[in-house]
Amino acid sequence: MTAGDPLAWLEGGSAPARPPAAPGAGRAGTVRRALDTLDPGYFAFVMASGIVSVGADLLGYPLLSQVVLGVTVAGFVLLTLAYGARLVWFRASVRRSLLDPTTAMAYFTVVAGSNVLAARVALGGHPLVALGLGAAGALVWLGLTYGLPWSIVVAARRPVLGELNGTWLVWVVATQSVAIVAAALAPGGPPAALRAALPAVAVCFWSVGAVLYLLLIGAIFLRLLLVEITPAEMGPAYWIAMGATAISVRAAAGILADAHVPGGAFVGELRPFLVGLSTVLWAFGTWWIPLLVLFGVWRYLLQGYPRTYEPRLWSVVFPLGMYTVASYTLGRAARLGFMVSLARVWFFVGLSAWAVVLVLMLAAGARALARRDGTARRRR
Repeated sequence: MTAGDPLAWLEGGSAPARPPAAPGAGRAGTVRRALDTLDPGYFAFVMASGIVSVGADLLGYPLLSQVVLGVTVAGFVLLTLAYGARLVWFRASVRRSLLDPTTAMAYFTVVAGSNVLAARVALGGHPLVALGLGAAGALVWLGLTYGLPWSIVVAARRPVLGELNGTWLVWVVATQSVAIVAAALAPGGPPAALRAALPAVAVCFWSVGAVLYLLLIGAIFLRLLLVEITPAEMGPAYWIAMGATAISVRAAAGILADAHVPGGAFVGELRPFLVGLSTVLWAFGTWWIPLLVLFGVWRYLLQGYPRTYEPRLWSVVFPLGMYTVASYTLGRAARLGFMVSLARVWFFVGLSAWAVVLVLMLAAGARALARRDGTARRRR
């Protein structure tokens, strides 16, 4: 999602050699440089971890779900502090990334990450915490969904088609995540007056997300067909093309579950439409998977792109985890047994991807710290 060294956030970026400094000052400088180069889309880590936790809970692995939830909460807290500090200390860097079409949409991961965690917390029986997270996510969505398109249209001085990539589909993911939280909170938790409105809120956000997907996926297909793509550009972010369909399916399944809650009577009238369009989106998302694997073969094996850790790998894990949850919930809601069976097998694909990328991230961090310590010792 960002240009340059994908490990810059871990290693604090590159900087000219400096005279020896006090250990505290050196560490502070490293932290500040790391914040300055922090990937705008790093909340994809929270999205990926949260949805794996949701899948584990739904499929009957409560202990595993709790462990992954702990990692999710830790990542959410750490990244919230990091993004806040970056906004305070490096406003110019944040502003540049918000005005750059190649990175701006990545900030929607903040919305999606908060809402995926909210959905998991609601599943665990903490509706008020979920309501707080969901309200915060909705406010951020409101600011981004109108501010980013406006700023891009006004500020961009280059063809926007050339800047389109899979990251733009995080806008769809964020929108559908609001629908998921609204549907999850409708059965109980918020005040009765708010609960009665939540099914309609969920339907409206789901509808906006579905239309956004249709618009953006057409533009992204044009970009793939008409603009030359380099191995660096053909990255993990394109997996969001599948992830956006999966989360749309999951949102629809959540809405279908609200047919019997206060304010949800009209959902029954929409059931054929919701099930039909969700099945279409599920099939299209399934169609994407082999194509995305082929893109990966072209990038890493045929073009020799370095197979190292990069933050954008979490954009692969999230769709894999969401595909499990989407298949399971739609299969249950629409009584499609083959989807439920597929979800039980596919869960281990998403879990394995999560574990591998987590190990790669920790290993990259350890190597970065070791290099920093080695440099500091040589300077002394």
